[in-house]
Amino acid sequence: MLELAIHYKDGPILLKDISKNQEVSLKYLGQLIMPLKIASLVKSTRGARGGYCLSRSPEKIKLGEIVNALEGKLCIVECIDSPEICDRSGKCAARDVWNELNHRMIDILNSYTLQDMVIAQTQKENS
Repeated sequence: MLELAIHYKDGPILLKDISKNQEVSLKYLGQLIMPLKIASLVKSTRGARGGYCLSRSPEKIKLGEIVNALEGKLCIVECIDSPEICDRSGKCAARDVWNELNHRMIDILNSYTLQDMVIAQTQKENS
């Protein structure tokens, strides 16, 4: 997604180019692209100038959306979303800590956009 964001204004990018630039296997990228398409985060274009591109501008895509598309709903421990699985859920101090940690993790991911990542990457490459 970072590679697509970096080249957002350049048009569609082939998976093989993303693979090369980000040093990620083509096979793995092939597995990642489908859930991103289903989540409407990327779109594909066929033809000689085809490839993949973001469905929205980088500043409108939050990292939380990407993680959710690829991993599903984030939940650090199962009992946060399903308290019924544990008889101790209502009386468990540890569950309260995990719940707070889970919320903060989600908040952090939702506080960053792909554009923030493009800026950070550019700064790292230029320093």
